[in-house]
Amino acid sequence: MTTLEILQAAKAAAPALAILNTQTKNEALLAMADELEAAKETILAANALDLEAAKGSVSEVMLDRLRLTEDRIRGMADGIREVVALPDPVGEVTETVTRPNGLEIRKTRVPMGVVGIIYESRPNVTSDAAALALKSGNVCVLRGVRKPSAPLMRWWTLCAAACASSACPRPLSICWRT
Repeated sequence: MTTLEILQAAKAAAPALAILNTQTKNEALLAMADELEAAKETILAANALDLEAAKGSVSEVMLDRLRLTEDRIRGMADGIREVVALPDPVGEVTETVTRPNGLEIRKTRVPMGVVGIIYESRPNVTSDAAALALKSGNVCVLRGVRKPSAPLMRWWTLCAAACASSACPRPLSICWRT
């Protein structure tokens, strides 16, 4: 997909995500977390291939950031589940002012629509960004400074399927290939 096509798909998906109720968003988030843990063997195998291919072209520090372990995958899934426990910000009235003429003005939290995030391709950032965007009713377009790793792209595909099974529209979020 071209950049324009990616952004058009995100914009087209935004209205459907903006009106999701809390239960549907939470079900989709739980499905994402469950899918992440269920696919851990596939993700770890793909991550090992990615790390081997990256050796010599990136620093040891970067290799460690990209390295996934069972504990890191469990931490990512737990992070998504923590987002489920957060209150849904959509529709929250944060301030009310009554004008002298009796007109009531409310400041209400609403989704932005599409959130673009450029980041370092760290696996945990991918899951955190997707979870927070969904909980707040937004589509996120993720662009790592490196191309998305095979394990994350695999998980992304599985998450899309899991979300679709929970009545969450697709695309929930889009991983932008460089």
